[in-house]
Amino acid sequence: MRGRTLLRLLAIAGIATLAACSSTATKNTAGDSGTSAAGTAPTISSEPFGQVGGAAVSRYTLTSGHGMRVRILTYGGIVQSIEVPDKSGHTADVVLGFPTLDGYLANNGSGKPYFGALVGRYANRIAKGAFTLNGTEYHVPVNNNGNSLHGGTDGFDQKIWRASPQTGNDKVGLKLEYVSPAGEMGYPGTLTTTVTYTLDQQNRLRIDYGATTDAPTVINLTNHSYFNLAGESTLGIYDQKLTLNADTYSPTDATQIPTGQFVPVKGTPMDFTTPTAIGAHITANDPQLLLAQGYDHNWVINRGNNTGLVQAAKAEDPQSGRTLTVSTTEPGVQFYTANFLTGAFTGTGDHVYRQGAGFTLETQHYPDSPNHPAFPTTTLNPGQTFSSTTVFAFGTE
Repeated sequence: MRGRTLLRLLAIAGIATLAACSSTATKNTAGDSGTSAAGTAPTISSEPFGQVGGAAVSRYTLTSGHGMRVRILTYGGIVQSIEVPDKSGHTADVVLGFPTLDGYLANNGSGKPYFGALVGRYANRIAKGAFTLNGTEYHVPVNNNGNSLHGGTDGFDQKIWRASPQTGNDKVGLKLEYVSPAGEMGYPGTLTTTVTYTLDQQNRLRIDYGATTDAPTVINLTNHSYFNLAGESTLGIYDQKLTLNADTYSPTDATQIPTGQFVPVKGTPMDFTTPTAIGAHITANDPQLLLAQGYDHNWVINRGNNTGLVQAAKAEDPQSGRTLTVSTTEPGVQFYTANFLTGAFTGTGDHVYRQGAGFTLETQHYPDSPNHPAFPTTTLNPGQTFSSTTVFAFGTE
């Protein structure tokens, strides 16, 4: 009798052990597939965020399910915030922005910092606000040192975009659409533009740009988010490290229009081919840095014959461990160190933004391309579809 009781107890213990092993195996398998115990499905939601001229503005919140949250406004397609964890799991907002719509209305717009905004029709500069297309000269508004910057005085950054939420098994997205009528800001052709922000479970924010036109025009689109991987309320970005996949860059004239040359970065303060602190050479006695009061130049991405996504840049904050890897289909990236943040910009965390508070990595075609035939073309014709993709991937090291 005693023997049979012992056998029964051993059998029960064996079953319990098997159950525990089975439970552990299930958890490990889930972890290997990228769906950790702490992870949940991505979500998207919206809420009212004020009005512009009587038109409603909405704010959409996208979550990855793995610690990342992105907030996007229908006004200007603005990325208001990107919250990501550091190496210890502490989350912070890593883009400069404002807590209310009034902050953007007061501090964004023509010639202002363009915090987080979609910019177009033509991102960056067009010399003297003029270009010739198919024998016809066009004039667009001048708003920066005698040149046209980021689409002119009333660009895409000041428009209210029509929004459509997107959902999938492992990602969520927000599709924005704006129709720019022929002649708006002096540009020819009615341009229908879509921009889709997609957030996935790997904490990657993908931006897909698309456009069609009914008449020949020029187009150059980008996002103008200012990043600070230590957190938008911290002191600055000069100790953060940057790598640019670029052996050459575009020097500019005194008004920051490209000279048309492509100059090797080796041996200059423009060399970020290996991880380099952003502030390591920013005060060097270099004519280009003096003109721009820091970095504000186009780097030519090493693409070879690859027409798809290639890595353009990687930034890292040594203290928090946060990293940002930028991949794109574009030929260039404008690296800018917020040299002209000289106003009283009080940001999301009630912190005043000053020079060097953030950096941009604006993936785009080269500045003033319509006036440089040797540059990759920015002309879009009827029957063609403009298509461009950039991915901002966040992680830790």
